[in-house]
This record gives sequence, structure tokens and C-alpha cells, in this order.
Amino acid sequence: MRTLFLSTSILVATALGISGAAAQVETVVVTATRIPTPQSQIASSVTVITAEQIRAKQQQTLPDVLKDVPGLNVVQTGGPGGQTSVFLRGTNSNHVKVLIDGIDVSDPTEPTGTFDFGQVLTADIQKIEILRGPQSGVYGSDAIGGVINIITKSGDGPLQVNANIEGGSFDTFNQSLGASGSDGAFHYAANLEHYYTGAQPVTPLDLLAPGEKRNDDRYDNITGSTKLGYDVSDDFDLGLVARYTNSQLYFTGNNYATFPALPDATQSEGNTLQYYTRATAHLVSFDGILDQTVGLAYSGIRSNDYSPDGPPSPSSGDRVKLDWQGDVKLSGDETLVLGAEHERDEISVPVAANTSIDSAYAELQSSFGESFFNAVNIRYDDNDRFGSKLTYRVAPVYLIKETGTKLKASIGTGFKAPTLEEMFENFPSYGFFGNPNLKPETSTGYDFGFEQSLFEDKIQFGATYFRNNIRNLIDDNATFTSYANVGRAETDGVESFVSYQPIEAVTLRADYTYTEANDEILDQELLRRPKHKLSLDANWQAMTDLSFNADVLYVSSWIDGNRDFSITRLRAPGYTTANIAARYALTDQLALFGRIDNLFDEHYQNPVGYLQPGRGFFIGINAKS
Repeated sequence: MRTLFLSTSILVATALGISGAAAQVETVVVTATRIPTPQSQIASSVTVITAEQIRAKQQQTLPDVLKDVPGLNVVQTGGPGGQTSVFLRGTNSNHVKVLIDGIDVSDPTEPTGTFDFGQVLTADIQKIEILRGPQSGVYGSDAIGGVINIITKSGDGPLQVNANIEGGSFDTFNQSLGASGSDGAFHYAANLEHYYTGAQPVTPLDLLAPGEKRNDDRYDNITGSTKLGYDVSDDFDLGLVARYTNSQLYFTGNNYATFPALPDATQSEGNTLQYYTRATAHLVSFDGILDQTVGLAYSGIRSNDYSPDGPPSPSSGDRVKLDWQGDVKLSGDETLVLGAEHERDEISVPVAANTSIDSAYAELQSSFGESFFNAVNIRYDDNDRFGSKLTYRVAPVYLIKETGTKLKASIGTGFKAPTLEEMFENFPSYGFFGNPNLKPETSTGYDFGFEQSLFEDKIQFGATYFRNNIRNLIDDNATFTSYANVGRAETDGVESFVSYQPIEAVTLRADYTYTEANDEILDQELLRRPKHKLSLDANWQAMTDLSFNADVLYVSSWIDGNRDFSITRLRAPGYTTANIAARYALTDQLALFGRIDNLFDEHYQNPVGYLQPGRGFFIGINAKS
């Protein structure tokens, strides 16, 4: 019977077609084409992270999971809970489309619409798909750099209960409890997570006034989520996903009474409430020829920052989205994907404004024999503020089974709609006003590369070249009185990898990314885009009950501003971190786990002015039914 949510169908596996290794299976990806597709038949660059990989590294927050991903740079203001941005292939931090169980979770209350990755915990995550390159032809606004799709766990079979308790450095104390299963036609999964850290030294001591004591950051996050489904018949099912996050961050802000600004002597507090939910109905008709899903989603974000230097800074925003997708099986070799969406974004604080957008898209996915595959996308978005936008993507791939070779390429366009705050929020006391006549930021990008398998997949390697030209970037106008579409940027680089499995119990992998990201107006490097990034990962199943994981991350220097941007451009030093983790199963139901983060106690700032956590020791216990 068809799973309730299209995105969860990535759990399906198919026989690997590149090497002919019958014993191996290949992940099926949904994000790249909106329908389940074997990864070998996808031209776009996709990284898939599974729940098993997250568990092996014992990563508790989404920023920790994403740090190693090729083509992606994570910037977090301090420790857990700090504002976290992702720069994908050198594009801006608001050029990433983020989905959780099919829900667009970008923040309409943020001035640039950036999603804060720092508030997402990982206990309920089944899989993450990171799709790189312009994808607006598939997903509309925001997808200039790519798409990050988070799929949570679903239930099937007898009741399963999973509980974790973890403690360690920085006053860390984390707990999670999950239950999943099915009872006849009813499927269910529910998770409750609590994350707490109380002693994160974030502010560099050399920025404090003489004799001033540093206030360590504290972070508290409670997240609850559920995924429910009911199979009305073999061809018709209903589903519901819901997610709630309540978090508090106590942090040190800046006191702008002096120049340059000094860190506040008294802590600030940031409170965030996030609500996400989506209901779906899924119907298969005409003996599987037509596969339809209709969904209705709601998201709400409420936040408030309390600073010792001024009044509270509240924000409130909502999004409602109605979507339909129909997959038409034209033949055994071709599938036509059709879709329509209506979305309304609204903010009520700090300014009242709203916008709506109607969209339609089509994709033709084709295969020609067992070697050539192609996907062609076109999408039309009509925004009631700036008008319409037509985008596309073409992504062919060619497999040479005899040699284990994959040749791939893609070209597409992207756009980022101006935010409500950019259009309508005014600051009369500073002589600065929003611009309701802003146009969307746009891009055209392409990539091409290869992947090679040798010795029945024991050795795999590949490389992809990418390039993205971005136009109409929104920035301050020449008189610094409003916003205007005045920016241009160009990003390009190479993503490469090699993996080696010398024996069944050991897997080794290295990923290297080279990125050039330049402002074409000022002819200078864009901020917070390091040119070099190298990640190494090793897994060892030492015994049936004992496993180890080790990873190393190197990030080269980059251009940044200082903490209050009184120095707008400086060269920030690079850094290297290493982590190790181990897990031992005491029984079939009970396991001990532990890890050391930042093994060599690397002292570094990212961004400048915000210390990242030093060496930390953590230990925990897992119980399951």
C-alpha cells in the first residue's frame, strides 16, 4: 500500500544499476523530481543523510548535521540555539528553500526571509535530502542555491518506543521519547524532544570591558511532532503532520551606545514559538495511471527579543498554502508531473502586510532504455506584488553500466521574491523606508560532472563543476534611504568526493568543495564564503554490538565583518575540528553511547565575534522496545 506522504517514499530501495552489484541497494530520492527516483537516474547533485548516519555521529541539532555537507557553509552565532544560516554553493543565506514534511518553513517575519536552522532538533528525522543548484523550476521562490528537504519518521507495524537521555559538557541535558507503529489502517508516529545547554562561552574575552565577566549563553528547546495516517482503501489515504517548537536563548547582545559597540553587560533573551502542520489526501486512479495528492498547510512563527538596551522586539507571521500534485504515467518510460499551488504570507508585527502567490508547474521525466534519463521542468509563479515569473530546469544523466560511470548535467533558473519587510517596513527616524516596487532576485545556473564506481562499488569517486549568475540582488540604494535591485553576484566551484570500503565493516569518505563567490559590482569576495572545505568521515562496525565514528572538518579562511560590523571586511582565519563517537549495545533493548566533540579543543569563531564550542564530552543511554 502506498505510503501516506510522498516524501517518505524515499525509503523504497531498488537494485543498483551502475555496478550490477545485486546485493546492494540504492536510495530513492524525491526532492530532485517530486516523485520517487533512483539516485543513479538523477542529474542534480543530491546529498542524502539518513537517521542511521545521524545516530552514528550522535548529532542533536540540524546545524551539526549540515556542517559536513559538500557545497554548503554553516554559520552559527555561538553554540546551540544561536542564529544559524546556510550558504549553499556560495549563494545568499536566504537562497535556500527549506521543507519539513512538505511544509515551506521559511520565516516570513525575517527581514530577508532566512530560515533559522538553529531551532531544529534531530530525534524525529528519518532522512534529509540536500539538492544543490537553482531549483525554482521545481519549487518556486527561494530555491536559487538549492533545496533542503527534511522528512520525519513515520509509523508502521507493531508499536515501537525509543527513548534517549544524554548529558555532558556545557551543562548539557537532553531527552527524547518517540513512539510509532500501526493498528490496522491507522499509522502513527509521535516524538517529544528536550534539548538544554546552560554554559556556552560565546563572547570572546578580548571584546569585554576591563574587569567585565562573561555571561555564558543558555538554550532550552522543547519540540513535539507527529505524523498520522489512515488508509481509507487500497487507493485512498489521509495524512496529517504537525510540529511545535518552543525555545528560549539567553545570549549577549551588543551595546551600541559606544563605537565600536561593546558586548552588553546584561544578557538578552530570545523566545521563539513555531507551529507547522499539513493535512493531505492521496488518491490513485485508473489502475495507477493517475496519482494525486492534495495538501493544506499552515505555519505560524512568533518571536520576541528582550534586550537591556531597548524595548522588546516582537514579530509574528503566518503562512497558508494549498497545493495539488498529479502524477500521470504516460508509459513505462515517461511520467508527467503536474501541480498547482496557492500561498498567502502575512505578517502582523512589526508591520502589517501580506502577499499571495499562485503557481503552476509541469515536469516530464523520461527514460530512454537503461542508460539515458532526463527531467524537464517549467513553472509559472504569479505574485500579487511584483507580477509573474517563469522558471525552468533541464537535467539529463547518462549511465555506462559496463564501466560503472555516470555522466550528469543540469541547467536551470531561480528567483527569490522580495520579503514583506523589505517592501513595507519603514524607519522614519533613520530616514529609511521600504520599497514596494522591488523585483525578485533572479539567477541562471548550471553544473556538470561525473561519478565513477570501481570494484563492485568498493571505491567510488566523482566531481561536479557548478556556476550560478545572480542578478537584481536586493541591497541598499545609492542614498541609503531604501532598498533597490542593484546587486549582481557570480558563484562557481567544484564539489568532489571519494569513498572507499576496504572491508564490509569499514567505510571511509572524503568530500572537498572549492567555491568562488564574488560581488560583481564591487569586484570583491562575498562575505562568509570560504573557498576551501574538506570533510573526512570514517565508520567502523568493530563488533556486532560496538561501532565507532570519526569525522574531521577543515574550513579555510573567509571574509567577514567584526562582531558589530564597525569593520566591514576582514580576513577570518580557518579552522579544523574533529569528533569521535561510539555506541555499544548492552542488550537488544539497551545501548550506551558517548562522543567527544571538537576533540583537539580548536578555538575558533564563526562568524567573527562568536566563539564556537570547545571540546565537549557527552554520554547517554538509549532504550527501545
